[in-house]
Amino acid sequence: MQQQDEVAARVRQVIDAAGVSAREFARRIVIDPSKLSRSLNGTRRFTAAELARIADIGAVDVGWLLGSTAGAAADPDAAGRTAAGAAVTASPVRSPSAPRPPVPSPEGGRPLQIVRETVRLIAERGFHAVRVADIAAACRTSTAAIHYHFPGRDELLEAAVRWCMDEDTRRRADATAGTRHAGDELRLLIELQTPRTEQRRRQWCVWLDLWAEAARSTTVGRLHGEYYRQWRGTVADVIRRGVEQGVFRPVDADGAALALTALIDGLASQVLATEPGGRDDGVPGTGAQAMHDALTAHVDACLTAPTAD
Repeated sequence: MQQQDEVAARVRQVIDAAGVSAREFARRIVIDPSKLSRSLNGTRRFTAAELARIADIGAVDVGWLLGSTAGAAADPDAAGRTAAGAAVTASPVRSPSAPRPPVPSPEGGRPLQIVRETVRLIAERGFHAVRVADIAAACRTSTAAIHYHFPGRDELLEAAVRWCMDEDTRRRADATAGTRHAGDELRLLIELQTPRTEQRRRQWCVWLDLWAEAARSTTVGRLHGEYYRQWRGTVADVIRRGVEQGVFRPVDADGAALALTALIDGLASQVLATEPGGRDDGVPGTGAQAMHDALTAHVDACLTAPTAD
């Protein structure tokens, strides 16, 4: 227990040295903020992979985090280049105030780069067609470096899904910031969910893989439920505000949100199925614009309050 508290104290030093909130630091090391909070409070142990990511982002040795007198080389790419089974030379312990000599690192750190490339490859090929070697090649690093941060495919998928969730939430918050009219905000949310752009199509492809995986994986299923509770809650809150503003009819906001989000999912699936690779194959009524028109028509018919003549 004492060692666990000491590890948590050192991780707090790393977070303080980074000059960011605990939530932002959790995003950078790609874990759920509640997991980080429980680990810092001593009710949960950091995993080896999490400590590796913390060391990478904080530019410290894992050995220092664990309180050893000498730590293993903190550069995962250097470790990945070491021959399999060879011993890694110990390096002096460094604190956050005395970082290791700088090494080339992608923007946001190696863990975020790995997750972003994983998301891109999942969107292009599907999760089960993506090998760790493919991700390593995309990141221009070794498979050992990938495993250093994410020991298994399950953990990598969980991190990729969580990153997509966070990015989706962030984009919605940025796009709707300052919007006061609930009707305008709901239409903005619909636009953001319409797969017109390559980025939106890529994210929808990841969601399709997530749905299939959620049926088999307890962890991914939990993430799936968590995301949809948040997403439906966002839509329900906008509808409630619209009812209060008089722009929407007095409807059951939760029921209306469930119907609208289910309609979004079903239409988006059709768009991706009938426009492979972003091409319009000429199937009437199934393109991105048709999806957008159907959703706005639904809002007008089922939610928008009638105007007085």
